[in-house]
Amino acid sequence: MPRCRLPLLWALIAVFFLAQPAFAHEQSGVSGGLISGLLHPLTGADHLIAMVAVGIWGAQLGAPAIWVLPITFPLVMAFGGVLGVLRVPLPMPEVAVALSALVLGAAVAIRLRVPFAAAAVLVGLFAVFHGHAHGAELPSAANPLAYGVGFVAATGLLHLCGITIGTLSRWPAGERLIQGFGVAIAALGCYFLALSLEGAT
Repeated sequence: MPRCRLPLLWALIAVFFLAQPAFAHEQSGVSGGLISGLLHPLTGADHLIAMVAVGIWGAQLGAPAIWVLPITFPLVMAFGGVLGVLRVPLPMPEVAVALSALVLGAAVAIRLRVPFAAAAVLVGLFAVFHGHAHGAELPSAANPLAYGVGFVAATGLLHLCGITIGTLSRWPAGERLIQGFGVAIAALGCYFLALSLEGAT
């Protein structure tokens, strides 16, 4: 792995472990603004692992997916965020967010090869629900534009972290490690999905 990417990877890992261990959409008292927007995706493990999985899967699929998928997700997520701010209802958003981690993790684990358009549509669909979850919890005191810029930027950094992990596939041992990441993400997705379904009943 190129040395220039290591500081970014370690910084993201540090933020993850120092962040409040709760779902991003279950937090309260967020002060709002740019910093809150940056931290919001990093403090919810269900969001975080799905966003990292997008970067890893894009790296596995190669060009153009390695760059287009991580660009598609934040852009469509911003649209979902507007829907959340406007309180436009979506069906079972908590379940969809958890399901995204399960599906994307499984795609990484089995090195799923699909047409680029299909991958973009799948990622975009999940991005709507992730954005909606963020937008629906936008604090009343937050600056919507600054908050939106913050969580879109944080999402891009998480995708970049996933792409960095995906570069390990250049080595046989690295490919096995990546598939292990995929299994772990899918397993966590199952856990979050079970919690979401339990909460929905």
